[in-house]
This record gives sequence, structure tokens and C-alpha cells, in this order.
Amino acid sequence: MKEFVDKYRDRIHGVLNCFDRMLFRGYLPIMSGWAMAEFLNSLDLKFSNLKPFLMENAQRVKDHALAMATKHNRPYVYLQGKIRMEDAAKEMAKRDGITAGLVCIFSIVQPCRSFAFRFEKGRPFVQSAKRKCLHLYFYFIDREFGLIHVQLQTWFPMQIQVYLNGHEWLARKLADSRIRYTKLDNAFTWIEDLDRAQRFANRFQSLDWPAILDKYAQWVVPQLRDLLGGYRYYWVTTQSEYSTDVLFKNRQSLSELYPQLVSHSIQCFGAQEVMRFLGRKLYGQFKGEIVSDLSSFACRRIGGCRIKHRVKENWIKMYDKSSLVLRVETVINSPEEFRVRKTVRRQGQARMEWVPLRKGVAYLFRYQEVSMLANARYLTALAAVDDPTEVKRDLDRVTTRKKDASGRSCAAFNPLARPDTELFRAVMDGQHCLRGFTNRDIRAKLQSTPHLKSCVKDPKKQSCTVSRIFRRLHAHGLIAKIPRTRRWKVTVYGRRVMGTTLYLRDSDFPRAYAARAA
Repeated sequence: MKEFVDKYRDRIHGVLNCFDRMLFRGYLPIMSGWAMAEFLNSLDLKFSNLKPFLMENAQRVKDHALAMATKHNRPYVYLQGKIRMEDAAKEMAKRDGITAGLVCIFSIVQPCRSFAFRFEKGRPFVQSAKRKCLHLYFYFIDREFGLIHVQLQTWFPMQIQVYLNGHEWLARKLADSRIRYTKLDNAFTWIEDLDRAQRFANRFQSLDWPAILDKYAQWVVPQLRDLLGGYRYYWVTTQSEYSTDVLFKNRQSLSELYPQLVSHSIQCFGAQEVMRFLGRKLYGQFKGEIVSDLSSFACRRIGGCRIKHRVKENWIKMYDKSSLVLRVETVINSPEEFRVRKTVRRQGQARMEWVPLRKGVAYLFRYQEVSMLANARYLTALAAVDDPTEVKRDLDRVTTRKKDASGRSCAAFNPLARPDTELFRAVMDGQHCLRGFTNRDIRAKLQSTPHLKSCVKDPKKQSCTVSRIFRRLHAHGLIAKIPRTRRWKVTVYGRRVMGTTLYLRDSDFPRAYAARAA
């Protein structure tokens, strides 16, 4: 990553690494049919009473949600179709001026994994089964994390899911520390003290996540106070997004560079490169899909272009945020593809080994390490991209009409037109490198060209024509007069532009044309 930052340092405000969207899921230790049967036995309930028991507790959860909505004077909305719940919650919070606490509760019937009573071979039993039940979505504005939502399955085993955003958490940390910043959507475009902001962001993974998430579970699951008093949720990271944001100083700096970065990514990053970004090697027995795709997005989010490289269920993507932030983001859904070094027991002996990474929130530190390295490798690979902005500006300058010192207009040049390349070839001749050239030198070079053909027998007219050519070249900054002489020399800018033009006409254009025609 350092190579990329160093290359574009004059355009970049800084770099911020931070967790973005996070999904945590909680599981009670009654996920299997056998565990649910044991739980019913502990309550002295018959297996045949399973469905009434499930429905009774689902109703209790729903009643608790209704009571919570009534207590805080917030809406409880039953949804019969799909809507963007987060956008609706944000709109309600903005409309009603909610800055903390419950915003709303949505309820909707969705598929779930619950339990069913079965009778086979003369014996009753409980088994896990696909069902449909009511799901509740509680939207809160939390003092630490901003807008979060807690999704609860009302039927046992009462799976719970918590969504929050690391950038929102960081924004509140910066505000508490009186560090000024500018934020757009879920990205910072400017931070007064980036070093302190990065130190805050690094603390996210070491928060006491079981305690934080248990607090949300206590709010929405009334059974945890009595029926499930001896149980606790086991929390895992269902999805982790970790972003590296390169903050540019202005929109022009990124908007001119970003198309080249996208083009390089889609053309040059193959399966081996994508695996290397994620810290892995592509081997012959690899069983999985590696896909790179390019898409545009607009409307609900800020318009732009996104490229994504997916390896099985994990991916790394790059996109721009309003042409101010270049974001490279690693998304982990399947942590088993990565490794973590930990103590394991082998044949009764404890030893340190690299083992597959697990989803438990205790391993969030490793999610951060893996993702940060992946983002850094991606940006390092992008450091090979040369910014064509200055080249395009030079091309625009020479192909636009200019005014000379006296205010007279001078025609633009066409780098591919034969008459103009003949002029460039004449003044770029190697024999002019040491002493420059005079009007007479250029007249000799242009004798057989259309520039002087009409006045081939009139030396005075030829001299005037070449003087006008010099005025035009000088107005465009391609040549400069040598002081106290009648000689001219090619400028550094002129050497770049005219040399590139001749190379394009004589070499690159014929080769590219032949390739297209093939």
C-alpha cells in the first residue's frame, strides 16, 4: 500500500483502515432436535406439546415488542412485502427527530430453521425442520454505534442477528474526542487528525463483544429473564466488511485516476492475483469459483463503478465514494478459508499451530489482520498504474487554439494529421539538438511539403510562411527563442508532445490498427 500512497501523495489527504458493515449472529445451545428435546424434558413438557409451546413463546416475544413500541411511542409495522427497512428507519428517525433509543419495529413472516414433532417406529422425537415464522426487526439509535438493527426469530431456537457499522462507531468516537471530520454516507472524506482516528479504529476489534451483544439480546428476548435464565447466546461474526479508504483532496484527482484503476484491475488481475491478495495460492486441487465482475451502481447510493473479485464466499472489491474516497474492501463470509495461530491439543499435548479461522467474535482481531493485508496487497498492485491525467492535459493543450504574445489567435495542431507531423519532424531533427534551428534550416526541411509548395520560387514568401509557423509553435509552447540570437530550440514540453506524436503516427497507430483489423 505504501507504494500507492507514495506515488499519489500530492493528491491524497490520508488513509483510514476501519471495519464497515458487520453482521453478528447469536445461537442458543438448543439448535439441534436432540438439544430441544432435552430442553423440553427439563421443563416437564411432552414432545407432542412442541407446537403449542413454540407458538406461545412466539406470541410472548411479539407482545414484548408491541409493549416496547407503546412504551417509547414508536411505530410497530407489519410488512406484507419487501421494503428497504434501513432506509425507512432512517427516514422515520429524521422525520421524528430521534437521536437515541428505539426508532421503530418491523415484523415480517420469513423462512426459518425451527423444530417439528415426529413419530416414527413407535417413538416420538423432535427434529430440526424448515418452517416459517414471524421475524422482528428492532431499529435503535445506539449512543456508541449509531443506527443498528436487531433481527429476532420469534420461534425457537430464537436465532438473533445484530447489524452495526464500524464507521458510525468511529464517528461517535471522533465527536467525543472533539476531532472534526467530514462524512458522506458511511465514508469519511476528511478527518482533522487521521493518526488518532486510526488508533480509535484499531480498538474496534478488541471491544467486549459478548457483553455488548448480550445487552441487545436482553432488550428483545423476554425469555432470557426467566425461561432461558441459565442460557447465553454464543456470538459469531456472520459477515465482516473491512475497508481501506484512500481519502483524496478533491474530486478531480480521483475521477481522472479511477477509470485507469478499474481498467487495470479487470484486465490484469486474474485468478492467481486474486488468490494472492487474499493470502492464498492457486493450486491444482483448488475446488471453488473465482469470479471478477464490474458493475455500476446509482440511485439509492452515490453513483459510481464497482469491481469485485470473489473467491468462494469471500471477496475483495474496489469502488469510489463520490469521487472523493477510493475504497478497497475485503468481505469475509467464510473465515475457514483463512488461518489463525492458536494453541491446540494434539495427543494430549498443547502446541501452537495454524488452524482454520472460526467465526467466534473472539477471532475478530484475525479478521482485521487478514482483511488489512488483503487491502494493502490490492493497493500495492494498483501502484503499477500510471496516471494519464497530465498526458491528457498536454494533449488537450496542443489540440486547442492558443493566442500569441500579441493576442493573435493561432490554430491548434492535429497530432495525427500529416502536415502537422511534417512540421514536428522538421523541428525535431537531431541536427538541431546542439545549436537549435533558424528559419533557413526549417525552410530546407519543408521544401517538398505542402507548407511551402505554393511559394517554392519565392524565398521571401517562404521565410514569412516559416515565421508564421514559428509563431504558432511558440504560442503552443513547443519551441522557444534562444536569447540574443535568431535561433530557436524545442522546449522540454515540446519534445515530449512532438516526440510522442511522431511515435504514435509511425509505430503505435499502425500496430493498433492492424490488431483491430485482424
